[in-house]
Amino acid sequence: MGRGRGEILVVGLGRFGSALAETLATLGHEVMGVDLSADLVQRSAAAVSQTVQADATDVGVMRQLGADEFETGVVAIGDDMEASILASSVLLELGIQRVWAKAITARHGQILQRLGVHRVVFPEHDMGVRVGHALTGRTLDYISLDPDFVLAETTVPRELDGKALGQAQVRSRHDVTVVCVKPPGGRFQAATPETVVNEGDLLLVVGEVRPVDAFCRLA
Repeated sequence: MGRGRGEILVVGLGRFGSALAETLATLGHEVMGVDLSADLVQRSAAAVSQTVQADATDVGVMRQLGADEFETGVVAIGDDMEASILASSVLLELGIQRVWAKAITARHGQILQRLGVHRVVFPEHDMGVRVGHALTGRTLDYISLDPDFVLAETTVPRELDGKALGQAQVRSRHDVTVVCVKPPGGRFQAATPETVVNEGDLLLVVGEVRPVDAFCRLA
């Protein structure tokens, strides 16, 4: 009998994998965490539905654990490229419909993509990009949606203070779109041309990399 759609297999319970598994559990998902280390398995046992000490690179072992019943699996192994590649191959061989995997280097990611992994994530690289942008200008957070298209959280520049977005012509002048506005102590709300923004408000803006970066550097 197959498992439900909300059940997720996480292979590798190091810092990234354990944080992922525990977050998924907090969001209401049933999670099975697998790691070769008994210590790591024990550390995650209290927060995750099921943790198992096992060799995720052995297809027979993973089949016995019922890994082939999951629709979603994440290979969170990062410090051992060979184990990451082998574990990803096992999940794909078992027919898991959605396999994500963590990669440390571009070469690692290319190999995973060639194997057929559905999505490769680069957590260290992505966090480095986010922190780098947060250290400059008015950027508070920064997420790449595509290679040249980003979402940024920033504050209101002086030139927009007290103006409606339509009046300020943000899109035509800066080539970015303000999608949400959050006043101090309030909640994010969808932005319209009539939305008036003030100093201290937070903005979520989307656009291509260069215009967004330029907008976030406005004084």
